[in-house]
Amino acid sequence: MHFLRNLLSLVPKDGQGMVLAAVRLIFQQPDKLRAKEELRALADRLQERLPRVTALLLEAEEEILAHMDFPTEHWKQISSTNPLERLNKEINRRTRVVGIFPDEKSLIRLIGAVLAEQNDEWAVSRRYMSRHSLARIYQAAAPEIEGDVTHAVAIPIH
Repeated sequence: MHFLRNLLSLVPKDGQGMVLAAVRLIFQQPDKLRAKEELRALADRLQERLPRVTALLLEAEEEILAHMDFPTEHWKQISSTNPLERLNKEINRRTRVVGIFPDEKSLIRLIGAVLAEQNDEWAVSRRYMSRHSLARIYQAAAPEIEGDVTHAVAIPIH
């Protein structure tokens, strides 16, 4: 969302709908390779009329498509900043209640408590991503090949 806002700020009002629709097509692709192809095709189409938009698209390619390195069922969660924004809101709400902190350590303790509370909530009651899909990520990332022997690292999933 933030990237789209930045991108659309470089587009004249009358062309924003077209650019937005074209950019959304990038994110609707079934895999990263096709998304890259769609992004580059869009960049080629916009190069003449909107060179700054083209430059921003090409510069941000890896960052905006990074979520596509993970299993498809994780894409929505990874590409969203909602959990991070929710956490920041909770930290702001708690620090506003206190108002003035006597020292930096007390502020760090409060923020640490909020982070620990959020961690416990996500670990126990909420399932942002399924255990099965997370296990596949760990299995894909863990093997280390040394000669002919493959070693796997066990990573506990709570």
